[in-house]
Amino acid sequence: MNQTPLPLLTLAMLLSTASAASPADTLVIQHASDLTTLDPAQAYDPVSYSVLENLYEPLVTFAGPDLRTPRPMLATKWSISNGGKTYTFDLRKGVKFHSGNTFSCADAAYTLRRQLVTNNADSGNWFLAEALLGTASNASDDPSVTWSKISGAVTCAPSGQLVLRLPASDPTLLSKLAAQNSSVVDPAWAVKLGEWDGTEKTWKAWVGKDLTNSQLSQRPSGTGAYKLVRRSANTVLATAFTNYWGTKPSLKNVLIQHVPEEAARILALRRGDADLAEVTERGALPALRSDPKVTVLDGLSGIHVPVLFLNQRITPGLTGDLRPDFFADINVRRAVNYLMDDARYTKEVTLGSAEPRSMALPTGFLGYNPSAPNYGFSLDKAAAAFRAAFGGQLWTTGFTLPLYYAAGSDHDQTVLEMLKANIERINPKFRVTVQSKPYSELLTDAKDGKLALGLASWGPDYADPDNVMYTLYASDGYYAPRTHVNDAQIDAWLNAARVSVNPTERKALYGKVAARAHDLALYVIMPAEPNYITFRSNLAGLTKATFSPLLGGNVYWRQLKTCCAVVEGSVGSRESAPH
Repeated sequence: MNQTPLPLLTLAMLLSTASAASPADTLVIQHASDLTTLDPAQAYDPVSYSVLENLYEPLVTFAGPDLRTPRPMLATKWSISNGGKTYTFDLRKGVKFHSGNTFSCADAAYTLRRQLVTNNADSGNWFLAEALLGTASNASDDPSVTWSKISGAVTCAPSGQLVLRLPASDPTLLSKLAAQNSSVVDPAWAVKLGEWDGTEKTWKAWVGKDLTNSQLSQRPSGTGAYKLVRRSANTVLATAFTNYWGTKPSLKNVLIQHVPEEAARILALRRGDADLAEVTERGALPALRSDPKVTVLDGLSGIHVPVLFLNQRITPGLTGDLRPDFFADINVRRAVNYLMDDARYTKEVTLGSAEPRSMALPTGFLGYNPSAPNYGFSLDKAAAAFRAAFGGQLWTTGFTLPLYYAAGSDHDQTVLEMLKANIERINPKFRVTVQSKPYSELLTDAKDGKLALGLASWGPDYADPDNVMYTLYASDGYYAPRTHVNDAQIDAWLNAARVSVNPTERKALYGKVAARAHDLALYVIMPAEPNYITFRSNLAGLTKATFSPLLGGNVYWRQLKTCCAVVEGSVGSRESAPH
């Protein structure tokens, strides 16, 4: 790979994790978690995405908080034909990979085929496979996946256009192609490193292969504005790519540091040893807001959907004498909905930051209706619903409802304790226990259907309502084993929305799903806490207009620059001239 060596002294300083003010042309970012891989086909975590989205680029993207309008990236335009089953992409000319190789249709085709071949349980390639092959599985798990099917789904036209042929129309395809998993890799470079050669002769040896520590992960070559210089156990160093096809970055170097301790990240931010630092506890924000050297950008759009799920067919094991069909009675589900005190939750748990959601969708997604009906907090309505449950039997006999939260999660414990207090206020025969369990055990119990009620916050894999509504409400969706939701009418609407290429029709269908889900009280829709980001006040380019909840790092590094001097006299602060 063509790389411009950095001076040894500069390199040593940048790779050091010790607190020391960095050069003004270097962006320093500190994360709480480490990244998993730098191979796009294997990546499936935000920290890995935060680096990959700057080294690589997909065919299409979204701009800032706009999650409804796919925009060109390596594809300049596209057309949809054959009833939504054929997508044809014109590709950008004159684009170079970090290796010096020139981008062409063959590179995009290799990338997508590689995703379909190596698709495994720990990657995010399942949704592309679902679109292009009609199955989320790979060839080892589904014999219908053949080389003929893979190669026929992804081809290059003689004119150099990329052509994707789907077994059925899929209105989510562009959103799926905007995901970081679909970022275009450099096949000539990859093959040289020993990765899959892209041929029918060898493809079966790569089916489902774990690419976490692939050669491409260690030595990536993308078309992004930055290229990798070094990666160590706790740091990643990248430098601006001089042959980048787009607007050239202002900042020459970017240093990513893994710093698990929140106090250490906050101190580095305040001292000027970090420009951007992940702050996970909202309670730390007031002190940071009082620091003129630090900016807290709050109230940003988010894509997570927080809910309480209600299991209508509880698997015995954790619930004692609680009847397995406790939440099968619609009156019980409605009662619990009435007992979710949004105002108190917002004030006490999120320090006033959360905003109510009218339905289980991110507000920026197609189909979100802020005027959709929702339950409000009412002890009287909850009591009336409990009285009607099981023909009045529940009110007389009472119950003991065991609730579990992930050990160490003060947030989840507080939510369940609030719910416990409200339920026990209704009837002295109603009892709720709140207990902790290790997070891994809690996940297993939920999947096995053993939790009567649980907290969940679904983060979509791609920017389309299908990945939320189908996940939550379909009888074969991801949450079905946890909730046993099974409604034929909802299934019909969800399946219709999956194949319609008419946005207006899809919006109406999701509105119907939300309305019926509300009537059936299938989930408790919780207020959603907005995103926030904390950074040095002399860092420009981070605004509500540039912030993207779909990006792992929330903004492209190439959009950032230092704008002005920080307050003089601060310990370890850096000064830089305006760019």
